[in-house]
Amino acid sequence: MKKRRDRNYFDRREFIKLAAAATISGPVLLTAACSGTKALSKSDETVSRNERPSMTYRKLGRTNFMSSRLVFGCGAALVGGRAVRLLDRAFEAGINHYDTGSNIAYRGSERSLAPFLNEHRDKVWVVSKAPAPVRAKLEDTITLKKAQYAARFWTKQMDNSLKDLQTEYVDAYCLMGVEHPSLVKSEEVYNAFLKAKAAGKVGHFGLSTHKNAHKVLEAAIDTGWYDLAMIGITPAGWYDWSTKRLVRGTPKLLELQGLLKRAREKGIGLIGMKTVRYLAPMWVLGRGDSSAFDRVYDEKFMASPLNPFQRAYAYALEHGLDVVNADMQNFKHLEEDIVAASTSHEYFS
Repeated sequence: MKKRRDRNYFDRREFIKLAAAATISGPVLLTAACSGTKALSKSDETVSRNERPSMTYRKLGRTNFMSSRLVFGCGAALVGGRAVRLLDRAFEAGINHYDTGSNIAYRGSERSLAPFLNEHRDKVWVVSKAPAPVRAKLEDTITLKKAQYAARFWTKQMDNSLKDLQTEYVDAYCLMGVEHPSLVKSEEVYNAFLKAKAAGKVGHFGLSTHKNAHKVLEAAIDTGWYDLAMIGITPAGWYDWSTKRLVRGTPKLLELQGLLKRAREKGIGLIGMKTVRYLAPMWVLGRGDSSAFDRVYDEKFMASPLNPFQRAYAYALEHGLDVVNADMQNFKHLEEDIVAASTSHEYFS
């Protein structure tokens, strides 16, 4: 497959030279050299794909990609091919951002997405992710040995993802389910990304987190390395995937604006996930109380024609999130989420 000009990668000859130098001078040289390659890229240009009047768009941090404000969450939805039938409708509605995950987390999801991706590759933006496992306390600094293992594991999963997606390149590849701030700051892991980028496999670096998310996002801000952060967040604050509840004592989304602003100022595109999971019935790993966020909204917004799930997405989009990732497994939910993402701006001035 021919690589697009805006993918911001070295050619292989340049990479071989850089890798050889890195074996002499260590990983920091690779980091410095890769970060100084602006002249080789089209990264300053706005990247637009499949934009349609039925959807709204937002520039996603320093990626400069104009992402649909609704991201199609392919992970669980495409396991077993269940929601493949929704992909064409999502594309017709102007959704241009498709997020999936490695086979180790979402068995078969990437393979289910592959035919759609092959048909629309130049018109969509595709992100995948994999864990970089670490056994350590959240407050501990991980050892070099553990960081090296995490980097190798993550890199192997990236290569597997490319095979399953039947492509040579993904627009972004993320650390999945990150909990350890020390992992976020690991040069071993970051250099693994830089090598993959130099080889033309990936364009941008990101992470997803829904446990210890506040500290993980702060660590990402401190490094200046990350282009994307997918965070488990709701109108009422942080969502913890482990407990399937809001984090105890969490600030409300409105009270997290300072942190989110700092992230955006660092060029991090912010993607909300698990935004409505707390509202969902218990059998889909939620809380089951559709009125749980009503206390956050004012009377005017409560009077909107949106249902509780639509309100949560619309509120998040207008209070610090660039886009929201939705796990849509039937046409009803897809159509509802399209409405929320395309009209959210109408309810806030």
